[in-house]
Amino acid sequence: MIIIGCDYHPGFQQIAYVDTETGELQERALQHREEAEKFYRELAAQGMKVRVGMEASGHARWFERLLAELNFELWIGDAAEIRTKRVRKQKTDRQDAQLILKLMLKDDFPRIWVPSWENRDLRQLLWHRHRMVQARTRIMNQLQAVALNEGLRYKKRLWREAGRKQLEAFRLAPWASRRRQDLLELLDHRLNPTIAELTQAIEREVEKCPQARRLQTHPGVGSLTALAFVLIIGQADRFRCGKQIASYLGLVPLEDSSGSRRRLGHITKQGNSRLRFLLVEAAQVTVRSDPEWRSKYHHLMMRRGRKIAKIAMARRPGGSDVLDDAQGMELRAVEKVRFARGTTRNRRWCEGEHRVIDWVSRSPSAWGSSK
Repeated sequence: MIIIGCDYHPGFQQIAYVDTETGELQERALQHREEAEKFYRELAAQGMKVRVGMEASGHARWFERLLAELNFELWIGDAAEIRTKRVRKQKTDRQDAQLILKLMLKDDFPRIWVPSWENRDLRQLLWHRHRMVQARTRIMNQLQAVALNEGLRYKKRLWREAGRKQLEAFRLAPWASRRRQDLLELLDHRLNPTIAELTQAIEREVEKCPQARRLQTHPGVGSLTALAFVLIIGQADRFRCGKQIASYLGLVPLEDSSGSRRRLGHITKQGNSRLRFLLVEAAQVTVRSDPEWRSKYHHLMMRRGRKIAKIAMARRPGGSDVLDDAQGMELRAVEKVRFARGTTRNRRWCEGEHRVIDWVSRSPSAWGSSK
């Protein structure tokens, strides 16, 4: 068997590999894509069994497809954890490849969960719609600026029939009129139809996913947030409780504690930023529509401030309320969220009985009661 430690770069990769039968160790630098593809195809032609290890990085989709096509085993590791295992002060590409190979041979390689190809493709659907909505928002803001310059302050009413007629009726200079016309055409004929089509595609995918449909029973969670949550979290058994979900999404505070001193900072913002954004949006929608959530939000806002209150409420749909039993591991924002500097907490984040997470088997009544 050939075991390969790969230090991957967008333009090349440095590899260190060993034949477990002969013990022969070799090192090479392979340029992308031709030289690297030729090397791995030659190994496949020889009938060799190959295992490749590399750090999690971007721009490697083609490489992963190549190894899957050749039926080679690919291990992807946590880059931060691999970095902590480096002892020497020097850092080179050769030493990085050797370190990965050493960890694989010692069976100490920190493997991470890798989503399937179908999962990744569905993520592209979500991200494409997200970018289209951002582009539409930028165009609408530009048109709002045109209306404000002409003394029309309609805000959301600008996009109703009467506001739209007034916007189109303004007599502007030639190039300003051309700009308004082009922006309206982009909005009407390109962005709005595209976003509507992508939204329908997301709803169809949600209908196929029982986990996403079950998540929609939670207050404030729509089809977009539910599908994004399922795709990003992936295998729920990777986590023991909702607090670990919140940590995975970067919704827990930084901590710099020593001895009896406990010091907490702002949230870590690690993990997927788009899902974190969607959870905050879902929490704000629920606060506006649900009296119980609104009461908790205002109570926390008066004590800790608006920003901390938003994050605390966002942790509810992203953490304990969705994945844990409502009575057992429910996240209580007032009791367990302590973000202000100088404050302390008595419990650690995962101190308590962990419960097995089950996406589908819970009854709808249990989901509806977790507020």
